Amino acid sequence: MKTHHGHTLETLSQQRPVLLVFLRHFGCTFCREALRDLALLKDKIEGGKGVQMVFVHMSPADYAEKMLDKYGLTGADHMSDPKCDLYKEMGLSKGTLKQLFGLRMWTRGFQVGILEGLGVGQQRGDGFQMPGYFVLDKGKVVESYIPKDAADHPDFLALASCGVSY
Repeated sequence: MKTHHGHTLETLSQQRPVLLVFLRHFGCTFCREALRDLALLKDKIEGGKGVQMVFVHMSPADYAEKMLDKYGLTGADHMSDPKCDLYKEMGLSKGTLKQLFGLRMWTRGFQVGILEGLGVGQQRGDGFQMPGYFVLDKGKVVESYIPKDAADHPDFLALASCGVSY
């Protein structure tokens, strides 16, 4: 599988470490939160840490580019995986009802979606697919973060610093 720029993850991770971000669908409030947070940290992750971000999503490439642009990630490399083959290959599962609709999701969803203004959008892709975050270096996974629920995401700066050889 190749990114929309025509690169393989193997090739990219040989050049420099990759923060591989598996997103839920773009309508998900917590996906939007992750995009916002990663955009705010982009200079520190890519410039300071020397790590390239690559996003994996379930949408058509043109729609993904619009969403990445909307959140300040213009030009970010990404790949479309509508059948979730790469998600499965990386061990990412479908969420349980508690992981997707539990009390924590409602309270965090209200905080992020309403109070912080990120809203909720149209579901595009598998609404049960869980996200995940991996650092690839020299073709190998050197660190990973598997969220406990849909609202959970790592300290992105700390993750981008893990196990990376410079």
